[in-house]
Amino acid sequence: MTDTALLDKFKIALKKEGLKNTPQRVAVLEEIIKDEGHRESEEIYLALKNQGRHVSRATVYRTMDILVSNGFARKLNLGDGRARYESKVNSPHHDHLVCIDCGLIIEFMDQEIEDIQEEIADQHDFVLKRHIHQLFGLCKTCQK
Repeated sequence: MTDTALLDKFKIALKKEGLKNTPQRVAVLEEIIKDEGHRESEEIYLALKNQGRHVSRATVYRTMDILVSNGFARKLNLGDGRARYESKVNSPHHDHLVCIDCGLIIEFMDQEIEDIQEEIADQHDFVLKRHIHQLFGLCKTCQK
């Protein structure tokens, strides 16, 4: 079960969207925050179904949009036309290495890269609010 503060924040987000707090929507929230992976909505739907939780596909898809727009999850576009999601709850900033053959995603954080981005922004009198850093290539296995 999610903690009370997180549930309260979720309830506020739902109310803002004009939606009711339902066990199905809470189940989607719980599913995305418990996993550190990068999953499509269909994978989230199937995980809930396999747990015996009755949540429709439409509810999963709509709830994921709400989670993204309210800062609970991040939507990733990896260039293959398939949206993937990852939790932003208790997840520090990170970037991604993406294998273009097998789809492996490696998360990394490099302070030097972060500092260089800030320096470049400062040089151009630009204030960074967010960024997405994704590097595409071949993982060790796919290089063989």
